[in-house]
Amino acid sequence: MPIRQLGEPERAAVQRILDADPYAGAQIAERVASHGLNWWRSDGRIYGYEPARRIESIIWSGAHLVPVGATPPAVAAFADLLGPEPRICSSIIGRSEAVLELWDRLSRYWGPARDVRPNQPLLVTDRDAADVRPDPEVRLVRPNEVDQLFPAAVAMYTEEVGVSPLQDDGGRGYRRRIAELVKGKRAYARFEGGQVIFKAELAIITRRTTQVQGVWVHPDHRGRGLATAAMAAVVSDSLRRVAPTVSLYVNDYNTAARRVYERCGFVSAGSFATVLF
Repeated sequence: MPIRQLGEPERAAVQRILDADPYAGAQIAERVASHGLNWWRSDGRIYGYEPARRIESIIWSGAHLVPVGATPPAVAAFADLLGPEPRICSSIIGRSEAVLELWDRLSRYWGPARDVRPNQPLLVTDRDAADVRPDPEVRLVRPNEVDQLFPAAVAMYTEEVGVSPLQDDGGRGYRRRIAELVKGKRAYARFEGGQVIFKAELAIITRRTTQVQGVWVHPDHRGRGLATAAMAAVVSDSLRRVAPTVSLYVNDYNTAARRVYERCGFVSAGSFATVLF
């Protein structure tokens, strides 16, 4: 089988594939930049598909399964490698064609998923919103405000993913993640009366893009146009301070969010799919 685990000697080849698709490869690119390719330094492993002695496709296998540049033969090889092993990932994320084909093969081994989202538009912008004034009340969350942010983060996660992040360990791991985002100046919010009414996080940062996740508006404040100006503020600060582009993916049925992102200047960069366990 033309597939093997990759390490530091293959770093240039891995970087070539990640640079060819900087949005689908962002999650892997951030990890490689931080920890390199030696598996013992990271929380996952990277496998490469290498026909004719040239690495053509890669897949990250850890808490998430993320294929990048995955051709149909590569998808088949990845499934043959990973399928017989116990599932360790909580989701499969990436370009929709590769993810759906991979899941079609892996489902024979791993059984049913909790949810499959086959079409999640991938959106990108490299400029401030032309006709939207950024909300001046949206700002970075301070370390002493984690306790105020955490309930909003739990509400967003439960609403979006369909399960509570509190169910496994009482939320300790999730709270650590939120605290890390705040410490890294990656968490934005608007507060009103000490309560979070809007929030968003820069979940991934690479030299090519920052990926926004966790966008949420308090239910009592929805439908008032708050999200558009708030997202414009996030985009403006991110482009100025963090990365040359801002990217995100959104469920195709979330028409309200898609309108917000369109008004903020985001354009299509393809489609993602997510399989949730």
